[in-house]
Amino acid sequence: MRKLLDNVFKNQSLIYKYILYIVTVACIVFFFPKGGKFKYEFQKGKPWQYENLYAPFDFSIKKGAEVIAQEQNEVRNQQDSYFRYDDSIKGEVVSEFENKFPQAFVAGQYDLDELAVLKSVGKDILDSLYSRGIVMKSNNRPNSGQTYLIRNNEAKRIKNKQLLRLPNVDDVILKVLKGQGLEDYNQEFQELFFDLVRPNIFFDENLTDRALEDELSKISHTRGTVDEGKLIIAKGEVVEAENLEILESLKTEYESELWTDNNHYYILFGYTVLVALVLVMLLLFLKKYRPEIFEHNTKVTFIFFNILFMVIITTMVVKYDESYVFVVPLCILPLILKTFFDARLGLFVHVLTILILGFVVPNSFEYIFLQIVAGIVTILTVSELYKRANLFISVGQITLIYVVGYLAFHIIHEGNLDNIAWITLGLFFLNGMITLFVQPLIYVYEKLFGLVSDVSLLELSDTNSKLLKELSNKAPGTFHHSLQVANLAEAAANEIGANAMLVRVGALYHDIGKMLNPTYFTENQITNVNPHDELSPKDSGKIILDHVINGIELAKKNNIPDRVIDFIRSHHGTTLVYYFYKKQLDLDSNTDEELFRYPGPTPFSKETAILMMADSVEAASKSLKNPTFTIINDFVDKIITGQMNAGQFLNANITFKEIEAIKKIFKQKLTNIYHLRVEYPE
Repeated sequence: MRKLLDNVFKNQSLIYKYILYIVTVACIVFFFPKGGKFKYEFQKGKPWQYENLYAPFDFSIKKGAEVIAQEQNEVRNQQDSYFRYDDSIKGEVVSEFENKFPQAFVAGQYDLDELAVLKSVGKDILDSLYSRGIVMKSNNRPNSGQTYLIRNNEAKRIKNKQLLRLPNVDDVILKVLKGQGLEDYNQEFQELFFDLVRPNIFFDENLTDRALEDELSKISHTRGTVDEGKLIIAKGEVVEAENLEILESLKTEYESELWTDNNHYYILFGYTVLVALVLVMLLLFLKKYRPEIFEHNTKVTFIFFNILFMVIITTMVVKYDESYVFVVPLCILPLILKTFFDARLGLFVHVLTILILGFVVPNSFEYIFLQIVAGIVTILTVSELYKRANLFISVGQITLIYVVGYLAFHIIHEGNLDNIAWITLGLFFLNGMITLFVQPLIYVYEKLFGLVSDVSLLELSDTNSKLLKELSNKAPGTFHHSLQVANLAEAAANEIGANAMLVRVGALYHDIGKMLNPTYFTENQITNVNPHDELSPKDSGKIILDHVINGIELAKKNNIPDRVIDFIRSHHGTTLVYYFYKKQLDLDSNTDEELFRYPGPTPFSKETAILMMADSVEAASKSLKNPTFTIINDFVDKIITGQMNAGQFLNANITFKEIEAIKKIFKQKLTNIYHLRVEYPE
């Protein structure tokens, strides 16, 4: 048991990667659409590349979405309207008429016989109005269909013009009065009936909607069937509108029949194997070509997380509406990976992610082609992401590639530029707008995963930042030395293709530990008094060695990223504080050398190796007197060769050729610093 636990502890990093790998594969397959995959690829306007295709079983030909939508619109335009008759309204209105009539026709102005006639005529008017029925409001829907009036639970078809609208009530009143020869009383009757008459026929929206739904449900989504064994398309035949619809129907039917209780486990197994193979390729790439990333579990998790995130977002969009698939800003993936790692890894991961998404998206060939080209353009165009203009320019170029690629495919499929789906072009522009949010996303990732981008490095390189400002106040000599080292290191990094921004920031912070005891370092001593004269060589050596530990503590206290702290740890490697070691040897020949040796580690990257060289060369150059080209040349060679002989660069992935290029840059820079002139003969 103990041996097992020891093995688990020793291999915990590898075990974590296995678990991460299995969980990622499982999540991706889980979000895949539940269905089989049609074994043939076809596109409109392109020839059928396979053998003659015969119907493997009987299936129905599905109508296209546009055809179904057209038929639905026709049904809506021909929909029937239903109105409901309320019998109680007439009785209420007649009762109100009885009450209000005496007030409208004052008895003093009319005799009893005349009032009796007028009252009788009023009732005739009400009978005439409510025999036709008064509509509260007309139906504002398309009404080219039939109109039905429901009365006593019986629907009777009527003509629209039979229904009386409120504005037409006055015409009916006048007509009845004329028939009785009483048109002189028109004004009084209209005033009486103005507030009296109420609608008694109401549009029944619920019943109309149910009738419409019933008619819509009768629309067939298929048109005919294809019998088993019938030739669908011959080899070399162009896929056009006629056979495209049949092929799409076969594809849908085929994929749905595949996903059954008996074989869906086999399909899941197939998806799992393919996704697992893709992610295995990623792990092998990291192990072989990016071992420093492979050994770093947080970085591996970050890469897998981004792949999974893009797959989940894309599958969700496809399930919602596959026509929106291009709105997913997939180019954010290479942008982010290039920012935190390098261009080659960013493109490799981008391509692998697209291969996975090929199982999910429609028109997979078109999708894969466009996304790979867009990813390549992203990698080639994006540089110095911390400059805002660069990001806008790159996003513009990415959007242009999408649009041009889409139009090219459209021409291939249709033979012209007619019937362009403008909404798709709009999706490309929306994709570009979303891609601009990569900047805040990078900031979030920095906080979540502890990574460092060029944007953060640019902020850290500001000499007005709190820590550097404190360094310039407490140790001005060290601050000036750091600036000089930063200039040397940045020039060397640019020469060999290393991360110049990272080297510069590392150089600015590498000696911040000297702030705690600034006067014990010669560059900060402004008088001839040297505090080391009052200390033993051991104590002096300890103060010098401690500036590394103090620097690490200060950096962590001020939330400096680990990637920058690495420069503080390694800028002296495991070298000796030789001056005080020799002084101690003069006092005690049995002195332990390790007491005067920096704890390390030695530089483990090109950037940390460059800083170590630049720091040593710049510091030692202060001792040069009357420097010449020859002196500087020999001086730089001697210092860097000594570091190489001491094994300080064994763990850094830097070549002899790159070291020679760095030497050349240092010699040029030191020559410029000391303003050397060509020596003319006397």
